[in-house]
Amino acid sequence: MQTTPVRMEQFRSSVLAVPPLARDENDKICAEENERLIHHIEGGGVSMLLYGGNANLYHIRPSEYASLLEMLEATAANDTLVIPSVGPSFGLMMDQADILKNTRFPTAMVLPTKAVMTEAGLMNGFRKFVDAFGRPAVLYIKEEGYISPEGAAELVRDGLVSFIKYAIVRKDPADDDFLDRLVSLVDTPLICSGIGEQPALIHMTKFRLNGYTSGCVCVNPALSQRMLRAITSKEYDLAEKIRKIFLPLEELRNEIHPIRVLHEAVTLCDIAKTGRHFPLLSGITESTADRVRDAAMELLAVG
Repeated sequence: MQTTPVRMEQFRSSVLAVPPLARDENDKICAEENERLIHHIEGGGVSMLLYGGNANLYHIRPSEYASLLEMLEATAANDTLVIPSVGPSFGLMMDQADILKNTRFPTAMVLPTKAVMTEAGLMNGFRKFVDAFGRPAVLYIKEEGYISPEGAAELVRDGLVSFIKYAIVRKDPADDDFLDRLVSLVDTPLICSGIGEQPALIHMTKFRLNGYTSGCVCVNPALSQRMLRAITSKEYDLAEKIRKIFLPLEELRNEIHPIRVLHEAVTLCDIAKTGRHFPLLSGITESTADRVRDAAMELLAVG
């Protein structure tokens, strides 16, 4: 596992994969199946992993957090950057900081929530977490009303942010006043597109964002890597062609539930057995599973 600080140029050479977390029949974190998934992702050329929403770390048991970190550090390749998440509650993230500060993870992401918070309170909590952790953290902007572009810029100026994961969904990703303001205040190499392949081309060209995160990269990592290379080499027609290949599975994620569909897709195309969903999430219907399997298998088959 990479133990040196995050370098902004890494986002131009690897997609930031956001995998699900595999669990066994007793809901325990399964080292063997997570290893299968990690090796599949790394085998496609991806060298950055982020464990957050798709891994359902919103609901992880505090008592299993240290063992999760140990498993990830032991499993990832020497040059793979692994980013765990903390929170979203303040008490939980501070207890997790006590564990993280004794590890070699170069950064961690603060999971966002709009429940029982204010922007000033969030910024105070983010500062306190970074101070306790001793390393800058990832700021995840997922929806309006969480933090303003000006607030994000302040945290960046104070050296508290390793990078920003920008993931506010727009009907038209090219029409985004919030992102316009954000890129006017924060250097774009510090901002990563955080909504998968679909808006990545626009985010990286119009707004000059630095790379992108993806969940569907877990199914076909080599193809997602080809899309990233196409964008960085300005082969935009090729990038658009690849983007459309990911669309059927992404549309199912949007229609049903992004975390649940990705979790099931990894199992249904036999990449790894992710197990049943950890509460408070639940599985998908049998008829839905057929559609997810077909889309995932079609994506996996693309060479």
